[in-house]
Amino acid sequence: MFSLVAAHTWLDLETVAQLASGSAEVSETVSTDAVAGVVTLSTCNRVEIYAEAGSPQNVEQASKEILRTIAKTTDMPYDDVAAAFKLYRNDAAVRHLFEVGSGLKSAVVGEREIAGQVRRALSEAREAGHTTGTLTKLFETATRTAKDIGAQTALGATGRSIVSVALDLATELRAGTSVVGAQRFWKDANILLVGTGAYAGTTLAQLEARGAKNVAVHSSSGRAQQFVEDRGDWAMALGGSDVEGAFAEADVLIGVSGGERTVSATQLEKLREGATHRLTVLDLALTHDFDPAIGDLPAVDLITLESVKMAAPTEQQASITQAHQLVDKAVDEYLTEKRERTAADAIVTLRGHTMAVLEEEMARVQDRHGCTAAAEEVQLAMRRMVRQILHEPTVRARQAAANGTLEEYEAALETVFGLDVAEATKDRQHNGRTNTVAAAQLDTSEAQQRTA
Repeated sequence: MFSLVAAHTWLDLETVAQLASGSAEVSETVSTDAVAGVVTLSTCNRVEIYAEAGSPQNVEQASKEILRTIAKTTDMPYDDVAAAFKLYRNDAAVRHLFEVGSGLKSAVVGEREIAGQVRRALSEAREAGHTTGTLTKLFETATRTAKDIGAQTALGATGRSIVSVALDLATELRAGTSVVGAQRFWKDANILLVGTGAYAGTTLAQLEARGAKNVAVHSSSGRAQQFVEDRGDWAMALGGSDVEGAFAEADVLIGVSGGERTVSATQLEKLREGATHRLTVLDLALTHDFDPAIGDLPAVDLITLESVKMAAPTEQQASITQAHQLVDKAVDEYLTEKRERTAADAIVTLRGHTMAVLEEEMARVQDRHGCTAAAEEVQLAMRRMVRQILHEPTVRARQAAANGTLEEYEAALETVFGLDVAEATKDRQHNGRTNTVAAAQLDTSEAQQRTA
């Protein structure tokens, strides 16, 4: 398992947006031979692709195929795409997702939205049939870890987010630091929310919490009415014929659509022709709903994701340290459980091979001697012998898993017995028999034999 990560910490948001546009098609276009499963996490400031290679040896091939797909769909040079993404393998990919899902890698440390985005990324991959058992377990555990951090640290108590920081900036610009002034501003302001994208629901909830009364929602896709109805119908949905007037009357414009259309400075100036009151524009869409040039228009303030990133408050170090400790614990528990599952793969493969040989030999004994007391005695002796032979390899497999040397153990099985653990595991999963169930059945069988 591996991940390819492009994030705001080393890329500008324009590049992140361009890469995000190409990552959407990765699941549909990459070869299933190279990539067994893919979950894509795309937010306002990062694109992360978590994938399981067709085989552990094919990580390089799988990652290159994903990068080539993004380069093709974005018309970017392959070398530029490859340079933008960092590759995390196995344990490093696990830790990174847990930190991202907990908001520890966000522009606003501890932001709440990211946990929901991680959850939705898995849900979308599941619905499309693009995930695997390994990726599902990874994302579900990351989501639980984020929930624990939100409940057990001050990061969850602060409730900060991309949206809340942006609205705080707008409040400071328009009402200063006065609490009464802020309440009056949001109560009286005419607000136009453009789009029903990822941040729209959070934005509407934040506006309601700040006492906003005059909020209109417009979506070029026609989803505004349903969006408003789903959230209590306290805001007003605008159709195409009314939106131009709303642009002219607005005190605050908030863009959250992330669509392909961008309002230019010339268009906004025309829409507001004759208007003299001040306008504050919050562009929270990764691909820009508003041309950055509108910030140069008279009486117009522009707040972008870059503004939010620079203004994001620094959380108390104690809370961050506590959150990292919870991540450390969650990662250790996840990896321990994963190693135990992986050890079960090797154990069940070896036992399955040995038991198949045993059954074949017992069939020969029965053919030769029938169901006699002597034949039963031979079979019992053979079972005891196989059980004793398998005991030490089973113990060693679990030790190898705990020590992180299971790959060497699996290589030895292939060298000595010609057993491919990965292929055997796929066959069992295809036949609907999990490793856990198979291992439990074999352990039960041994226990019964010992009592016999």
